[in-house]
Amino acid sequence: MNESEIRAVVLHELRAIAPEVPAEQIRPADDLREQLDLDSMDVVNLMAALEDRLGVHIAETDHKRMASLDAAVAYLAAALQHGAPGATEPNRQ
Repeated sequence: MNESEIRAVVLHELRAIAPEVPAEQIRPADDLREQLDLDSMDVVNLMAALEDRLGVHIAETDHKRMASLDAAVAYLAAALQHGAPGATEPNRQ
């Protein structure tokens, strides 16, 4: 899975959590919590959805490493590429 495909998955899951914000308005380098007014439960739900879709485990301590869209894509790409614990073939939804 390439970074473009990962970005599409992340954006899809973000739209499910914050449908009122158009994807094209998300600034890739800015903090997602601030941009989308996400609370801690929203972040947990996002991480769980990404784990399910991509077949990777995202440790709770790593949530802060995925603060922006760009950071989340980079983290997930590395996890998928390096076979992070729990990494499997992505689920197609």
